[in-house]
Amino acid sequence: MNKRQKKTLTRIILSAAIMILLSGFQYFFRDLLDIDPSGWLKFFAYLVPYILVGYDILLKAWKGIKHRQPFDENFLMAVASIGAIVLGRVRTGDYAEGAAVMLFYQIGELFQSVAIGKSRRNISALMDIRPDSANLETEAGQVETVDPDEVETGSILVVRTGEKVPIDGIVVEGTSSLDTSALTGESVPRTVREGDEVLSGCINQQGLLRIRTTREFGDSTASKILDLVENASSRKSRPEAFITKFARIYTPAVCFAALALALLPPLFLLLTGQSADWGDWIMRALTFLVISCPCALVISIPLTFFAGIGGASSSGILVKGSNYFEGLAKIGTVVFDKTGTMTEGVFEVSGVHHAPAGEQYVLRMAALAESYSTHPIAQSLRRACGAEISRDSVTDVREISGQGVIATVEGHQVAAGNEKLMDAFSIQSEPCSSVGTVVHVAVDGVYQGHILIADQVKPAAAATVEALHQLGIGKTVMLTGDHQKAAQAVAAEIGMDEVYAELLPEDKLRKVEELMQAQTGRTLAFVGDGINDAPVLSRADLGIAMGALGSDAAIEAADVVLMDDNPLKVAKAIRIARKCLRIAYQNIVFAIAVKLICLVLGALGIASMWLAIFADVGVMVLAVLNAVRALRVKNL
Repeated sequence: MNKRQKKTLTRIILSAAIMILLSGFQYFFRDLLDIDPSGWLKFFAYLVPYILVGYDILLKAWKGIKHRQPFDENFLMAVASIGAIVLGRVRTGDYAEGAAVMLFYQIGELFQSVAIGKSRRNISALMDIRPDSANLETEAGQVETVDPDEVETGSILVVRTGEKVPIDGIVVEGTSSLDTSALTGESVPRTVREGDEVLSGCINQQGLLRIRTTREFGDSTASKILDLVENASSRKSRPEAFITKFARIYTPAVCFAALALALLPPLFLLLTGQSADWGDWIMRALTFLVISCPCALVISIPLTFFAGIGGASSSGILVKGSNYFEGLAKIGTVVFDKTGTMTEGVFEVSGVHHAPAGEQYVLRMAALAESYSTHPIAQSLRRACGAEISRDSVTDVREISGQGVIATVEGHQVAAGNEKLMDAFSIQSEPCSSVGTVVHVAVDGVYQGHILIADQVKPAAAATVEALHQLGIGKTVMLTGDHQKAAQAVAAEIGMDEVYAELLPEDKLRKVEELMQAQTGRTLAFVGDGINDAPVLSRADLGIAMGALGSDAAIEAADVVLMDDNPLKVAKAIRIARKCLRIAYQNIVFAIAVKLICLVLGALGIASMWLAIFADVGVMVLAVLNAVRALRVKNL
């Protein structure tokens, strides 16, 4: 508990103790009350616990009236409790009900404050990923502790054992294991060495690392994550939007209804010649006000989604807003990119075929032609070539989207790409009987052979498709620019329902739009690695970027960001969203149903003030307890 909560708890305990003492005194020393025949002593005695526990609520109600915004829960509680005490003074001499209204309301407020605090602490654990300082290595070789905001791109940082990586960068010296659990939700450490990229927020578990920063602090991964989580509450779900509008109309409506209940029935009785008990009808109206307080809905629904976002974040799933929970829960089709999403995206050359000039010559020419490319296939060609690649002999590089690369290498025109590229230059290529990605190579218009490159399917890919089918997802689709044969082999291995291959980036976008048009009342989610899938991520009903923490385009375009490369997180995100929405609707139905029943009973004079307190505080406590369940996502 924080200081404010502890102070409130102290006030509640003192107020409750005084009320118990007063009740006991009345019961055991009834005769002594004769010394106070007017009852003023008892009245002022009960005002002590009432003001002690409720002065802040009374102040808030007064401020609301001053600012011409009186219709809130503070106003309802102030009017109901003051009215009950005044009626006690005028009629019964019993002030316990009025004081109890304020006491139990404060208990409920404290309870929900603690519950929200628990959710915030879950988010706060995320906040710890952003360090307050960085160890900057100066030109003189000294290490200074500075504010991370002061570190420029290209600076050298020193990260010791147990310290967090403050800013994204590349390891220039050292080997270590990094704890990435704060980012990905996974406990398995990641080994890094010279040349590897490291993300801010990871914890160095052993050794010393020297890192050259590649971003500024404000653009680093940790800062992006925190910005996403902190701004998620600004995008409200439909239940939240409904409750916001409902409360604006509902609260003033019940205030006027209570006023009507206090005045109209007794006036009607008087006009018809019957006697009217004004005190009874006013008490019914006050009971009506306590019952009608919308705290259970106003507090529990936003808390449910707040807890859901926090729980998802702790599992390495960033949901940009509670409105996206609805999209996740209603997914009918999931479309996957292949490379880097359902496969490892780590390509290795597995063979060179039909190479009259020799395998090494074909590899070398292809590697030089692709020397400026950052595509994983280009990287695999350079690794397979083995020799140091010098770009000095490479000019006039032209990349043709969806086909390959054309470049001038050592004075020769080299074309390296798929069959479409060969067909574009009227070069007869040799077909490949093996499964994999095929790179055809031609030099000066003469076919020199093809290179077979294999990509491994991710271990969790098949389990992901199976999990989605178990969740009732109607269709799983894979889109790829890869060769039809290789794509079908991967799709068959992981159990994908449909596969579309040899697609250009614009073809993927068109196919997603076609699939979206076939949806009826369900959403379509596109899952990509986030590097070159930003247009499709933006166009789909729901864009899910996977393992894309380092990709600015992915974080901007996607609605949900999975912080590691495990596709199973897609199924988990759906389960979290469904649980969150289920809890929200449970609370809405439960709270409204109980309040409607109690409001009718209160208007009929059947419900007492004690039942009203349960209908307000009791329902709120139960709804908040239910909402906090959204935090528990570990076993989903």
